[in-house]
Amino acid sequence: MDALVKGAGVVLDDAALDRIDGIVPPGTNLYHPDGAWRRQSLSDPRCRRRPYADR
Repeated sequence: MDALVKGAGVVLDDAALDRIDGIVPPGTNLYHPDGAWRRQSLSDPRCRRRPYADR
């Protein structure tokens, strides 16, 4: 648990987040292959990220 708490303060920059999005595109549902439901915050890029200064 202590190791996980230490990682809570890690802030990823936009380049790292873009690389993650390239591996698993936003809105991809890895657990439900039918993909019937998509949360808007995952599929709309404007809703995905807080500004860097607010992270």
